[in-house]
Amino acid sequence: MASSDSNKRNDIAWNYAIKGSSRSAIKCVFCEKTYHGGITRHKQHLIGGFKNVVQCPLCPPEVREEVKAFVDKKNVTKTQMNFEASVNLIDEDDEMDEDDQMGPPLQKTQKISSNSSSGSSTARTVTKGPLNLYFSAKQQEKGKDDSSSGLEAKKILRDRAVSAFAAWMYDAGLPFNCVNYKTFDKFIEAVGQYGPGMKLPSYHEVRVTHLKKEVKKIDKIIEEHKVEWNKFGCSIMMDKWTVRNGKMIINVLVNSPKGSVFLESYDASNSSTDGSKMYSLFRKTIDKIGKENVVQVVTDNASENVSAGRMMEAMYPHIYWTPCAAHCINLMFGDIFKENPYASVFTKAVKIYSYISQRPLLLNLMRKFTNERNLVRPAKTRFATAFLTLHSFYLQKKNLRKLVLSNEWKDNRYAKEAAGKEVAKVLISPSFWNDVVRALKVGGPLIRVLRMVDGERKPPMGYLYEAMDRAKETIEASFEGDVRKYEKVFEIIDSRWSNQFHRPLHAAGHLLNPGLFYKNTRNDTLDSEVWVGYHQCLE
Repeated sequence: MASSDSNKRNDIAWNYAIKGSSRSAIKCVFCEKTYHGGITRHKQHLIGGFKNVVQCPLCPPEVREEVKAFVDKKNVTKTQMNFEASVNLIDEDDEMDEDDQMGPPLQKTQKISSNSSSGSSTARTVTKGPLNLYFSAKQQEKGKDDSSSGLEAKKILRDRAVSAFAAWMYDAGLPFNCVNYKTFDKFIEAVGQYGPGMKLPSYHEVRVTHLKKEVKKIDKIIEEHKVEWNKFGCSIMMDKWTVRNGKMIINVLVNSPKGSVFLESYDASNSSTDGSKMYSLFRKTIDKIGKENVVQVVTDNASENVSAGRMMEAMYPHIYWTPCAAHCINLMFGDIFKENPYASVFTKAVKIYSYISQRPLLLNLMRKFTNERNLVRPAKTRFATAFLTLHSFYLQKKNLRKLVLSNEWKDNRYAKEAAGKEVAKVLISPSFWNDVVRALKVGGPLIRVLRMVDGERKPPMGYLYEAMDRAKETIEASFEGDVRKYEKVFEIIDSRWSNQFHRPLHAAGHLLNPGLFYKNTRNDTLDSEVWVGYHQCLE
């Protein structure tokens, strides 16, 4: 009895078993099945792959591996001690040396008959290792069945875990995209490695202990970035936005060849429209990083930033204030779409879509003709949205004309209203579609520049000068040299480019880009502009 109690204390399989009414009865804590055979049979039940023992379908993988490793270790120890188990001595509780029953003996002597004339026979010893304890010939043949059973058990356990996690997400109000974070992968892996019975993190741990650890990690990352700032220089980027309570927040980021890193944020509710206060913020950030490490400060084109940029360049002649390229191009779009025919054609397109989308019968009818395509394509800015919406109209030109000329449209009561008749009139009007094409000829090249400066594929500084010039050339070619059609557009582009957008760093970036410098496609006037900007950077 003492030996039985000792084994019961040392055998980890008892952690997942409940003693039955009789000595040999065991109840599994996972599937709650009761059977006779002692703790040995229970371990076979948990591990699986044994003859006449059904594998537990609800046993967690980590528990199965734990029990399997326990049995492996016990048998390897016996092998190292050259112990040969020829006879299994089991007491009434099946709890002494029970692991020897979990497979064939470690060594087995087989008599091999010889076909020689002497008729003698020889014997050889076949040694089997710990892994052979879990497999028999028939079981290896049924490997596919065991595998499918294990996969089904894993599926059940995973569904249970995901359901519990989802319930916690809903209760805590977490956004659904939180499962896409890379840190979530690490969290799931760490919990799985710990196994069952993990103590929940406390409020203090997540609010204080581990928050401080994460801050230290971030500080270490910033120190690594500072090495790059000292070596190659960096750009300060300031992003202004308004939170729900009306406060104006400015996020400060620093970019270098190593990448961008968030530095800090400021509550600029009382200083966001004051050039002097913005200049003070510029100086504070520059001094924190080191004026010798800063190449440029990038902000939007707000008047207070323009004023602060001039004061900063006077104080630090080697540091440039650079307006955000994407913001400048969006301002170009805004100015262009204030002029006719671009303003009028976009207004007509919006009215058409609004009238149709607000009436489910017409909306379903339109989707039938457009193959479920929507006419409005949202973008990051309202001006880019205007261009993409007109582009969608143009792609669906034939389908929209078929729509308003169809009997289904004519029989619809909404089509007989004054607004419905106006929609049909506009969609079959050649002048409307001519204005759409004209807007696309102007907006298409500028959208390509916007995508370049707003993307991550390549640094735009060395390509921006070339891209803006190519955009103007494309617009000019699309109108076949008819200056009257693009003259006003060029005035808007040149006004934004010359007064705000064109900076010496853009010229230097173009000149130092070998892929563009050796093309020799620039005229002498433009080349002189590039050289002037380049020498300004050197000074």
